[in-house]
Amino acid sequence: MTMKKLSLLLVVLVGVVTQAFAQQRPQYSQYMVNNFLLNPALSGIEDYADIRISNRQQWVGLDGAPVTYYASAHMPLNKGATSTKYAKALAHHGAGIILHTDKTGPLRRTGLSGSYAYHLPVTRTINVSAGVAAGLVRNTINSSELEFTNPAEPLIGGGRVNQNVLDLSLGLWVYSRNFSVGLAGAQLLENAGTFRSAEDNNVSLDLQRHYFLTGSYRFAPGGRIDLIPSVMFKLAAPSPLSVDVNLRALYDERFWVGASYRHNDAIVGMVGVYVSPLIDISYSYDATTSGLNRVSAGTHEVVVGFKLLNDRRIICPQWVW
Repeated sequence: MTMKKLSLLLVVLVGVVTQAFAQQRPQYSQYMVNNFLLNPALSGIEDYADIRISNRQQWVGLDGAPVTYYASAHMPLNKGATSTKYAKALAHHGAGIILHTDKTGPLRRTGLSGSYAYHLPVTRTINVSAGVAAGLVRNTINSSELEFTNPAEPLIGGGRVNQNVLDLSLGLWVYSRNFSVGLAGAQLLENAGTFRSAEDNNVSLDLQRHYFLTGSYRFAPGGRIDLIPSVMFKLAAPSPLSVDVNLRALYDERFWVGASYRHNDAIVGMVGVYVSPLIDISYSYDATTSGLNRVSAGTHEVVVGFKLLNDRRIICPQWVW
């Protein structure tokens, strides 16, 4: 087989692999402590610069399972210094940035995006924000990690196939001190781009649009404990609707534990602590409920958060718990 035909075969294979993995955005279990990942309307929602880094090891023990890293940061641009004294937020702008990399088998997806949001109080207690995020995603197939029936083929053992695509997200967020409702769309530019090989054989691929509907409510049954039930619906047709149901308990606005159920996928346990006005940390473990539980040891996710420019020394976030 000629090198040109081999390269064309590889590019076609890339399309098949990407249909299974690259169209899907990374999965996060602790999105409720960083909804900015799903919805750009949260850019600058707090009174400080919110910075978070995370590592997620999915389906531990399964060869080629997803491994995800991200770093996110967002901050208000002109928020009044007295905003945390009241239940009503002041009108202001926000900006943010997200860098993530997600590796599944031979496929690596790396993205960088910037976001903007505008926050507007509509009543004494309810605020609305709208946001947009745009960026670049690079999908890479490492051909040396692909397995062929004939290991003597000259293409095997080296080379990468790349695809660069533009990504656009839009979001709306309605929030108060004790509830939030959000709607967001991601990968809205469906025609993603083209994979390119060294032989200039190309295959185009469309990304799936993702839609997220989230809601949460915070109430205090008594004492120093707050309960926060929340839900997320994710639609990425033709994939089936994904539903997450969550419940977290927050003690003294300092320590929290939680559990989630992701339909036909996993049961999740979570724990976190707001250590100081500077740092917080949380951990989650996904016990897989699908057939993958026979070949994997679950999923681990760690999130570390930093609050910079935190002049009021806020420990527990005011708007995103």
